[in-house]
Amino acid sequence: MTDTNQRPDNNGDHSAAETLPTQYAPAEVEGPLYERWVEAGYFTADAKSEKPPYTIVIPPPNVTGVLHLGHAFQHTLMDALTRRKRMQGYEALWLPGMDHAGIATQNKVEQQLAQEGLSRHDIGREAFVEKVWEWKEQYGGRILGQMRRLGDGVDWSRERFTMDEGLSQAVQTIFKKLFDDGLIYRAERIINWCPRCLTALSDIEVEHEDSPGELVSIRYGDGEDSIVVATTRAETLLGDTAVAVHPDDARYAHLVGRTIALPLTDRRIPVVADEHVDPEFGTGAVKVTPAHDPNDFAIGQRHDLPNLTVMDEHGVITVHGPFLGLDRLEARSAVVGALREQGRIVAEKRPYMHAVGHCSRCHTVVEPRLSLQWWVRVEPLAAEAGAAVRDGRVQIHPKEMEKRYFDWVDNMHDWCISRQLWWGHRIPVWYGPAGEVVCVGPDEQPPTGEGWYQDPDVLDTWFSSGLWPFSTLGWPEQTPDLEKFFPTDVLLTAHDIIFFWVARMMMFGLYAMDGQAPFHTVAFTGLVRDQFGKKMSKSSGTAVDPLDWMNEFGADAVRFTLANGANPGADVPIGEDWVKASRNFCNKIWNATRFALMNGATLEGPLPAAEELSATDRWILSRLNAVVAEADAFYDDYQFAKLCDVLYHFAWDEVFDWYVELSKPTLIAGGPAADRTRRVLGEVLEVTLRLLHPVIPFVTDTLWTTLTGRESVVVAEWPTADASRRDEVAEQEIATLQQVVTEVRRFGAEQGLKPGQKVPARLDLAGTSLVAHEAALRSVAKLQPAGEGFHATATLPVAGATVELDLSGTIDVGAERKRLAKDLAAAEKELAQSQAKLGNEAFLAKAAPAAVEKIQGREAKAGADIARLTAQLAALPAG
Repeated sequence: MTDTNQRPDNNGDHSAAETLPTQYAPAEVEGPLYERWVEAGYFTADAKSEKPPYTIVIPPPNVTGVLHLGHAFQHTLMDALTRRKRMQGYEALWLPGMDHAGIATQNKVEQQLAQEGLSRHDIGREAFVEKVWEWKEQYGGRILGQMRRLGDGVDWSRERFTMDEGLSQAVQTIFKKLFDDGLIYRAERIINWCPRCLTALSDIEVEHEDSPGELVSIRYGDGEDSIVVATTRAETLLGDTAVAVHPDDARYAHLVGRTIALPLTDRRIPVVADEHVDPEFGTGAVKVTPAHDPNDFAIGQRHDLPNLTVMDEHGVITVHGPFLGLDRLEARSAVVGALREQGRIVAEKRPYMHAVGHCSRCHTVVEPRLSLQWWVRVEPLAAEAGAAVRDGRVQIHPKEMEKRYFDWVDNMHDWCISRQLWWGHRIPVWYGPAGEVVCVGPDEQPPTGEGWYQDPDVLDTWFSSGLWPFSTLGWPEQTPDLEKFFPTDVLLTAHDIIFFWVARMMMFGLYAMDGQAPFHTVAFTGLVRDQFGKKMSKSSGTAVDPLDWMNEFGADAVRFTLANGANPGADVPIGEDWVKASRNFCNKIWNATRFALMNGATLEGPLPAAEELSATDRWILSRLNAVVAEADAFYDDYQFAKLCDVLYHFAWDEVFDWYVELSKPTLIAGGPAADRTRRVLGEVLEVTLRLLHPVIPFVTDTLWTTLTGRESVVVAEWPTADASRRDEVAEQEIATLQQVVTEVRRFGAEQGLKPGQKVPARLDLAGTSLVAHEAALRSVAKLQPAGEGFHATATLPVAGATVELDLSGTIDVGAERKRLAKDLAAAEKELAQSQAKLGNEAFLAKAAPAAVEKIQGREAKAGADIARLTAQLAALPAG
């Protein structure tokens, strides 16, 4: 597993260890080390390379954003994937960039203008857009510096921005193609509207939260020609154009097709029958306001109802009469008051908690609104996006997330892509004086002359980010980057944006790239939660700035904590105590490497052949190769939590505890055996550091370069498992040794012995594989030789060996006898119960084989426990 083509410069003497401070200080190491990586060009991909490509494009954070734990989580995993592939010999490209974040960024600049007493309309569109670019240059992209702090190994030379020239050309190109193919159209539909931002919103920009309101039941019509409906938005009554009931509802059958009086107006509206209505809900009748509710709009389309808009873009009532000019919330109270005066309020429920949509940027209550907008006809695009997963062109991890993906793409509605903003990609459509509509491609001249003007709207931010996997590589131009690095390999992202981003990239990628999917694999992660599994929030005091943790504990500790919780698709709980534990792990690696170097760990010379090595050396090499294979399997299945668990326990438990401790007698004794162990120790440390590097890059690179004398672990080869080093005999031999030591330690802990307290012991190892390991066993278990006056006060039969201990003066014999007697009674009871069941013919006739086997196992264990406890009791002195 060592790269024998490059000889190490370090001979494993004390001088190497002395270059390492006695304590690891991440703050002094991480920043300068990252800049050295960047300056060395380790992360810069070469499109001309003959190496196989491996590509990940970063989910572009908002230009207004800062690094939060969700970013840190996903970036850690993407960085680990890319670093490993780079070490495996791939031309790895992890491409960074940012999204222009239309609404959020425009709001930032509008807030600046407001401080000067101005609005965007005061300075005009062109000047406003210039100010946004100025803001972006001055304040945007803070998250990029924070990504460097985390250790993101991205190719900064290829950083992209969704509003840069190349990506703008891509947006215009695909808009033109979709328009020409009849997949983009303009129509009036219900959209989410923010009366403060004055724009349509995507679903992800609407945050639903339970809010107190009122539910009022209103009687429409009079006498037998009356129907009661309930609503939380009484003001929209002014725009009602029908009342709907279910076709099979006998209560209202006599009214279907007739008209009833609409309260507070001089209009009569029809009663229509529609299967959308649930006859079991409420009164079984619903008011229909097609211009202000998406479900009502659909009913209106089916029954050819008029669409009456009753409020303007600010949410102000526009209907002539007593409510004209009132804000929608003022109008709500006024309308209810007027209905109450007329005796038309049948019931009122206040407060009535229900989910209300709010603008994610300004927190204004969103208004469903009929509006003329641009739309993508998604049906054929979504069908192809579904087919790409079904036929295996794209793999989804974990597989159970496929259902959620199909739920989106198989039931997708047409997508509203226009936004009433000034910051963003302007819709490339011009209107002429005679009603002409012209879509202009990137290489075409827009029409000119009197009366021609461009559509004032811009495109939804998700429209441009949907092109991200190929627009960032130069599309629509056939660039070397596009040829080398497309399609990308894996999209790693949270499951909450399947619809908003993943499905749209799939649709646009397959459409623009002639059926070629934009990535081979979609690996879904969960969301980061607090240590109790709840959503982090500033209001509850559970929100965490990952920079604070990185400054206190180091980036490696934060990264390892996040990766260690990353089960595919599952949410990730995280708390400060877990980051502290990861910091301790990094310190353990540091201290253990210093110890190994101080004791001569070396990479000089070839690794000794198996027949030259002790069982302990063969064991650790066997375990190392098993762990390499396990790490590869977990990486390939995106099982980061299992990967970290395996590496943690191998490094901490097997290498830094067991192997180091078991090797001490050999190292102290010196000679050729000690030299061979030093070589094995160097090998195991070197490979372990390479295995850990993708997840904790800073501490591993610092230690690896000190150990090897080579340039950087970033560009070292990834370990490969060597099957010839697997040694089941040695693994079993050391497992037996560990079993004995563990039992001695357990017994000592139960007796209240202090950790490390030495106890005189007599060992009977005859007939076991432990004969050759007596020195190591005594060293690790803290067992002194049995000298004069030795008196066995406890006997531990374990794994075929017998350990007699002299605990005179160290334990309460009476208490120990009482404890053993209690355990023995429990074991005897368990044995009797197991034997009774196994002797019951009726039970055996009905029980499944697995159940019988389980009870047989309990019987065997109880018998072994009885033998052990009886022997221990017999070994205790009387008293």
